Amino acid sequence: MFLDLHPVTIVINLIVLGCGMTVHEFAHNFVAWKMGDPLPQKEGRLTLNPLVHVNWVGWLMFAIIGFGILGSARISPQRMRDPRWGFMAAVAAGPFSNLILAVICAIALRLSGLAMEGAYLYTHPDLVSSPVGILATLLYAMVFWNVLLFVFNLIPLYPIDGWHVVLTLLPGTWLNRMQVPVFIQRGIRPLSEFLMRPAFKWQDWRTVSYYVFIGLIFLSFLPVAGLSPFGLLIGQPTNAILRLLLL
Repeated sequence: MFLDLHPVTIVINLIVLGCGMTVHEFAHNFVAWKMGDPLPQKEGRLTLNPLVHVNWVGWLMFAIIGFGILGSARISPQRMRDPRWGFMAAVAAGPFSNLILAVICAIALRLSGLAMEGAYLYTHPDLVSSPVGILATLLYAMVFWNVLLFVFNLIPLYPIDGWHVVLTLLPGTWLNRMQVPVFIQRGIRPLSEFLMRPAFKWQDWRTVSYYVFIGLIFLSFLPVAGLSPFGLLIGQPTNAILRLLLL
């Protein structure tokens, strides 16, 4: 899971992740403010200044090893006019802002004809020398990392954005006991409880979800026959979106 530690790659990753993180956290805070949460404005987070949003340790970790906590937004549904849908909009705004940023940079790459050059130079940093080469590499890295941040943040595991999105989408109650098939009630009790109270059970499983998330991180760092859970969960969707945007 460790990335290329070439100095050029690290510098590019730091720049790109700083931009992606800033846009991501700004989007959380801005939409939350629009939905009625006054805290982002009070804390001065309605800005694109990365110094307001950056988690320095997580920023460096992500640039070097491909994982880290880039920032956080102290938004709360209790302070919003519509706690459910307002919170979902604010949470979803983060990852979708990364996708929008990736699309903008991908359009710039395709219009300039630098998409293939950028992809090649990013994997061969020793060849990056000219201003055009630097620009192509930066734009490609912007597309790659922002697509990856979009996919990563939609994984439905706590504390990632995707877990909160699923929580807001699930109804509080769904099927009553008489509507849940008997074989599920008797043999698959967790599923039976979930079917009757989806959002409440999802909330109850938050701690378990967090441990699963941590476990997947550790497994992704272990050289077990090349198996990387996050490589499967993130890598394949990311590559599919990259092909759609750049080819």
